[in-house]
Amino acid sequence: MSAPDLTTISPLIAAILTACAVIVVDLIKPGNKPLAIATAYLGLAVTAALTVGVGQNPASAFGGSYTVDALTTYLDLIFISIVALTIAFAPDYLLPRGLPMPEFAAVLLFAMTGAMLIAASKDLLVLFIGLELMVLPGYLLAGYHKTDAYSTEGAIKYFLLGSFSSAIFLFGLAFVWGLTGTTSVDGVAQALATIVAGDAPLSPGLAMGLAFLTTGVAFKIAAVPFHYWTPDAYQGSPTPVTGYLSVGPKVGAFALIIRLFGEALWPLADVWLPIILILSTLTMSLGNLVALTQDNVKRMLAYSSIAHTGYMLVGLAAFAAGRLDGLEGLLFYLAAYTFMNLGAFAIISAIQKRTGVTSGLGTFAGLARREPVLAFLFALFLLSLTGIPPTVGFFAKAFVIVAAVEAGGATSVLAVIAVLNAAVAAFYYLRVIVYMFMRDAEGSPPPLRHGRLLWTGLAVATVLTLALGLFPTIILGVVHDAAVAVTVGH
Repeated sequence: MSAPDLTTISPLIAAILTACAVIVVDLIKPGNKPLAIATAYLGLAVTAALTVGVGQNPASAFGGSYTVDALTTYLDLIFISIVALTIAFAPDYLLPRGLPMPEFAAVLLFAMTGAMLIAASKDLLVLFIGLELMVLPGYLLAGYHKTDAYSTEGAIKYFLLGSFSSAIFLFGLAFVWGLTGTTSVDGVAQALATIVAGDAPLSPGLAMGLAFLTTGVAFKIAAVPFHYWTPDAYQGSPTPVTGYLSVGPKVGAFALIIRLFGEALWPLADVWLPIILILSTLTMSLGNLVALTQDNVKRMLAYSSIAHTGYMLVGLAAFAAGRLDGLEGLLFYLAAYTFMNLGAFAIISAIQKRTGVTSGLGTFAGLARREPVLAFLFALFLLSLTGIPPTVGFFAKAFVIVAAVEAGGATSVLAVIAVLNAAVAAFYYLRVIVYMFMRDAEGSPPPLRHGRLLWTGLAVATVLTLALGLFPTIILGVVHDAAVAVTVGH
């Protein structure tokens, strides 16, 4: 390993060392949760600084299998933000239940290293290794409350279906590798371009590989009909874990999709575009329709998360149809969804600080009178998820829908379906707001005292939800550079 290689992978090394440092600190000072959390944040700050520094000069390592470009830098900063906010929101929920915080932070950090590896991967095998490094800690987190039967059940379902989907994905990679003779992302793209240029028909092997790959990634992003694990895993997991699972693995899986479909399989865009159109339509429609029937807010947000996957696929479809702004919209959506969805789950975590409190709709009745600040913030995040201006959720939806309209054809029809689904989603989001502000609480539960870390995390999520909505141009330049990095080899 050369010195330039070490420099290129230094953010990943920093993330791994941070996870190890949290474990060592907990071994030396067991029970000292503030020290473990401070260690995690210090390591995240160093990782972020290295990410920005290395990103100034795009480079590759290990024969081109690991690449740092504008896309890698953008996605890595989102991953770091996800972990930092999740750690901030977790103590108020975990500590009253006796769940260890240092181990939670360490597992999160290890999951982040897998996501960072995906973002930088330019090799099919490295992509798969990064995917497994990201999802394996997710199985642990889903069952983190091991004395809770629902948590254990959700984790088992997540693990079994996740392992099965990973095997399917690996079969797809094997087919593509065998038929192209390379695992390099750029090499696969060149081989497929040669096949397409020769007007050769799509071979059965390539068709099978594409089907396996699509099935594998569809599970990871909880696209319909591969979404069955989501509601049980989300409802059974500790609420901070649910917030992470709804954002972290999803962003990581879309990073994989961008590297795989946006680069390696780009010559076959005309082939996989119809599949994305169908997946997007089914995903946002079923997610929203089932969310309408939910009386449990965590389960409702689980189906909402499925619907948002469908909206993100609208941007991918527009990109496959030849619109760069479709990919820009998808990348902007990933950042927007991170802050507004983590903020929403943070409110649920805060309300459930008192053990035994459920996430049923009745729990939120009269919240505006008991804890007005939490009620206002929850309303803000829900309005952003709905897509109401001037929140960031409005522009996230607008960017992908406008790109789909401009792409024309079947993609413009998908844009109409997305608008209709956004209107349907308004009902179940606004219903929670009605309960908070217009219904009386059952009994008179006293207000809770929340930790400074929770308030700090909520402040960050709130500011970004509003700032990126009022001034989306703050990151549009970075988003454009990240999207252009994907199209360099096209």
